[in-house]
Amino acid sequence: MGRGATGVAGMKLRKGDEVIAVEIARDEQDLLVVTENGFGKRTRIEEYPTKGRGTMGVLTIRYTEARGRLAGAMIVRDGYEVMLISREGTIIRTAVDGISRMGRPTQGVRLMNLRGDDRVGSIARVTEPQAPDDPQTGLDVENGDAPGATDGGGDGAV
Repeated sequence: MGRGATGVAGMKLRKGDEVIAVEIARDEQDLLVVTENGFGKRTRIEEYPTKGRGTMGVLTIRYTEARGRLAGAMIVRDGYEVMLISREGTIIRTAVDGISRMGRPTQGVRLMNLRGDDRVGSIARVTEPQAPDDPQTGLDVENGDAPGATDGGGDGAV
């Protein structure tokens, strides 16, 4: 398309709906969804039918007021870790392997306990630190060459 083109509709949204995540998915992966009240699940990508451009999409989690609206969604695999972050600053790190794999129209299981009116604000994939003697950076992470590392003495200033 040319620079002046407006593009095409990827998905039709109902009033009040919004897009919360966009990722490339493959059949051997899972979609992790988390609700604002701390519930979530992962579902195999192959359970989602392929739809054409401009359609309404398909159900991914059964909405109930107790579970809340979706707070986040991402593509994950076994071995990944994710962080759930509440609006009031509570953070938990959990292995994806420990999150139940369920079908599309289910409600999910509790992933995070929240206090009072707190809600899940976002989810993030954990990226592991670089390995010691990383050939790309030349840093010896084990001996404190990593950015922000300290020598173990003093006040921790670099």
